[in-house]
Amino acid sequence: MRKAMGRGIDALITKVQNNDISGDLVQKIPVGKIQPNRFQPRRNFDEATLAELAESIRERGLLQPISVWKDKNNDHYELIAGERRLRASKLAGLAEIDAIVKKDLDDEQKLGLSLIENIQREDLNAVDTAQAYKQLMDAFGASQAEIAKRVGKSRAAVSNTLRLLELDAEIRQGIQSGAISEGHARALISIPDSAKRREFYQRIMAEKLSVRDVENFAQGFHADKPRAPKTPRAGSRRTPEVAELESALEKTLGTKVEVCPGPGPQNGKIVIHYFSLDDLDRVTQILKK
Repeated sequence: MRKAMGRGIDALITKVQNNDISGDLVQKIPVGKIQPNRFQPRRNFDEATLAELAESIRERGLLQPISVWKDKNNDHYELIAGERRLRASKLAGLAEIDAIVKKDLDDEQKLGLSLIENIQREDLNAVDTAQAYKQLMDAFGASQAEIAKRVGKSRAAVSNTLRLLELDAEIRQGIQSGAISEGHARALISIPDSAKRREFYQRIMAEKLSVRDVENFAQGFHADKPRAPKTPRAGSRRTPEVAELESALEKTLGTKVEVCPGPGPQNGKIVIHYFSLDDLDRVTQILKK
């Protein structure tokens, strides 16, 4: 795929959006005539969730059409966005599917539209999202700031997601398969020694360690005193309810959070950790929403 010679992603997507809107029709088309998307950012498709979506389609039909491209010189369609819906529709036994049919797109337009539509969906895992960001940068010379503006995230959030590509392939696969969370991955990447990362990744898998455990190790590593995960001391005021709240906040903010009860039953403090200025900016943007 050649680069877009300095036109930038905004110019490219504007061109796509202005492309013969009257030709973008919702039609029923045979599923057998739809070819896979060459630029699909998603790499993993969970069979269980596909089966659930297929059952929903059987009962209620397809609620949102897929997007395809039609080559006027051929009898086939190429998928732009909606591969999960297409796969589930095939599982549901549908012969035809509702699709928004776009025409006369070149490869650059198809790539740009496919990536943007897929990134803006919330169900891409973090590694697939990072790979899609990288495709936008490599194919169109898009900057992190341009991508952030287009997908509605802060530049720091885009930067932090791209950093996940620095992880070993085994760890990236763990994120894609759902074996570890994005929070685990962000904590792992703060460990500069790749061998220690792999070692601790194996511990996460074997011992079911939490994001907090990994962050504690990473903080100790930076202090030249790596320490293993610790269990709460007997008599600690960190109740199961507090631990559950901390876990929920960490999932939302993507960083270590401590809920510290105060001397009284109705006071205390919440401590939000950050590990870089980019991380601080990312957390701040979340809190401002």
